[in-house]
Parts: sequence; C-alpha cells; structure tokens
Amino acid sequence: MTVLIENIITYSAVAILMLGLIIYYVRNQNKKSRIVEEKIVKAKAAGLYEPVSLHPIIDINSCIQTGACIEACPENDILGIVKGKAVSVNASRCIGHGACFHACPTEAISLYIGTEKRGVDLPHVNPSFETNVSGMYIAGELGGMGLIKNSVEQGKQAIENMAKTIDQHVEADYDLIIVGAGPAGISASLTAKKHKLKFITLEQDSLGGTVFTFPRGKVVMTSAMDLTLHGKVKLFETSKTELLDLWLEVLTKNAIVVKENTKVEHIEKKKSQFIVETIHGDKLTSRKVLLAIGRRGTPRKLGVPGEITEKVAYRLLEPELINDKNIVVVGGGDSAIESALLLADQNKVKMSYRGKAFNRAKPKNEEQIMQAVRDGKVDVRFHSNPTSIDEKGIYLKEDALEEESFLPADKVYIFAGGELPTQFLQKAGIEISRKFGEAVLTHKK
Repeated sequence: MTVLIENIITYSAVAILMLGLIIYYVRNQNKKSRIVEEKIVKAKAAGLYEPVSLHPIIDINSCIQTGACIEACPENDILGIVKGKAVSVNASRCIGHGACFHACPTEAISLYIGTEKRGVDLPHVNPSFETNVSGMYIAGELGGMGLIKNSVEQGKQAIENMAKTIDQHVEADYDLIIVGAGPAGISASLTAKKHKLKFITLEQDSLGGTVFTFPRGKVVMTSAMDLTLHGKVKLFETSKTELLDLWLEVLTKNAIVVKENTKVEHIEKKKSQFIVETIHGDKLTSRKVLLAIGRRGTPRKLGVPGEITEKVAYRLLEPELINDKNIVVVGGGDSAIESALLLADQNKVKMSYRGKAFNRAKPKNEEQIMQAVRDGKVDVRFHSNPTSIDEKGIYLKEDALEEESFLPADKVYIFAGGELPTQFLQKAGIEISRKFGEAVLTHKK
C-alpha cells in the first residue's frame, strides 16, 4: 500500500512538472508570437513589410517550426514565427541570400521575385539558365539573383549545363563567349577553364563589373562561397578591394585574361552560330553565349534640369579623396547610405529620399545612418524629391513645405538604381516579361 501511494505521489509530481513545463512552453511561445506580431505591425507602418524584389514565401502546411530559417538568415527580422508557423516580417529587407531556403528541413520555403501588386521585369530563363534563344544563357543579377554568392553559383551552374551540349561541328572562333566579368562572369570563366572550353570573357568596364564601381573599402561579402578551381572562400566582412584582389589572383593562377573596356554592342544568332560585335568593331563567333552583365545597364536618371553637369555623379569610387565639400546624396538604398556614411567624416553631407524611411536598406546600414543623423553627421530629408540642379546646389520639393527648399552642393551623387538593358536584350532576341510573384528558387516536389 505504501509503495502504491509513493508511486502515485511520484507520478503526480512528474505529471505536475510536465504540465508546468507545457504551460511555460506555451506561454513562452505565445509571448514570442506576440513580439513577432508587433514587429509585423511596425514593419507595415514603416513600409518594410512588402518585398521589393527577391523574397521568401513559406508553405505553412509544411512548416514545422524548427526556426532553422530564422537562425540561418544573415539579416535581422526577415522571418519570424507566429502561432507555430514561420512568417515574413520585414520582407523588403531580404537581399536573396537563400540561406533560409537551404536551411529549412521540410523544404517549406521558396524564393519568389515580385508580388501580385509589384512586378519585376526579368528575361525569360529556364532552370538550366538558358534563355528562349537556344544556346544563349543568363546568370547572376540580370536573372534576378543579385547577391554575390548566388551569382557565383549561377555562373558555375550555367557553364556546367551548357558544357554538355556544345556542338563542336559548328564552325566558330570560340566554344563560349562570356559577356561580363562580375561575380557570375568570373565564376563562369573559371568553370569554362575547368571544362577546357575555348572561351573569351568580355567586360565593358573593369574586372569585377558592378563590384568594381562600389566605393573603396565597402564591405561586399558576408558569407562564404565556392570558386571553381580554387575551392571554398571563407571570407567574412570582405571589402571590395580584398574581393577584387582574390579574383585577380585566381584568374591569373589559371591563366585567364579578361578583356576589359570591351563593351558588346550587338549579339546575333545565325543558324547555330552567334556573332558578337564589340564597340571596337570586332566580330567574334561562338557556339554559346553567357550574359552576366547585371541588371543596371545604365544608371537611372532623375530627369531634372541641370542633371547633366560635372558636379553630378552616379557612383562613388574614392571617397577618401573628397574633403571639405557640401555633398548631397539622392536615394535611400544601400548604395546611397553607404556612400553618405563614407563621405560624412570629411564633408557636410545631406540626403534626399522620397520615402518615409530607409525601407530598402540592410538593417546594419539603417542603424548606422540613423546614428549618423543623431550625431549630426548627416542631414536626411525624407519625403523629398529633387526638382533641379544648378552651379550652386540642388532644389527639392519636400512634402512638409509649400515652397521648394535649396541645399548648397559642390557634389551631387544620385543612386536611383539602374535600368534593365531591355533594348540590348530584345535585339538579341531575348524575351522579357514582368513577373508578379513567381518562384525563381523552389524545391522540386
């Protein structure tokens, strides 16, 4: 009898303990859910909830609340868990790492481009990175994957796919012409070398493509990547200079020479052969073509009087050489913020941004620019749009003011994004369509 009573007491104690743990767990999860719900409310109020470009979509029926996606994401508060299911929180801050996609154990996450309301123009590309023009491929930012790590992977995969279908019976100067020497183009060049293809890589500017135009010292990589013929690159908080030096070292080691300052003017396909015409008048022939030129094409102009003057620039290369100037930076994305921060220590910097918050910036950049505002290093004019530029400065229309305001400026830097090289692509025969929420990276079911 005594043993029975002791067993009952023991089991009751265990049951009470288990019940207590369950109650604690449920309350803790509910508390976490409320915190995430509050973040979503704040994100909607700040205009950060709606995605800008590439972003994750969660299949709630497959989500099992492991939290692996949240842990894997290098950014802050892109995803959260509400009532046991993963949800988007600050989708506009997603920059397409794809870490959440790979981390989810139940394959519940896909990466989408565009939304039902906001379309994104993209060229037609199949899962092998081939366009509607047979033999012409696209990799990297132009196809919707702007992150360096993703672009490197796509450049490699595109060559792996096309290497299997190169027809040596087609008469041509090259097996492959790679247009662009940014992350995707460099990766493609290394992979083409591995497959012993006869190829040439053409770059309209300098090695690195868009990366070369970033300010010196800018951090351009925060995650590891795999480079063909080199291996794992475990560089974190990597600057532009460090990355360009690495690429040059790897290309030199493998005897790959990029033909710089060689813009491709036109690409035409005749039967099974591509004719690639450069700005220098050269006509090269190839069996395959890979376009790794990025999405920016040409910088987007504001279309205001006085914009075409020497004081206006669309990229910042050497901020350390600019001192004691009145600077106005137009834009609210990462490029604009990073440029303003680099210039703020040695100049008087003001920013003009049409939005009510920096809803397109990485959390770290947003934190740093707002600290700079609090410290008086940068003056930000939200809800403002430039109306004209003259020799003395820039005029703004600010929502809070009835009349135009004037900011003195020795230099004006405009970061309004770039325009898709639509005409160039269409002349080459590539179809472009507007994507309203379509998957670009998904697990095959």
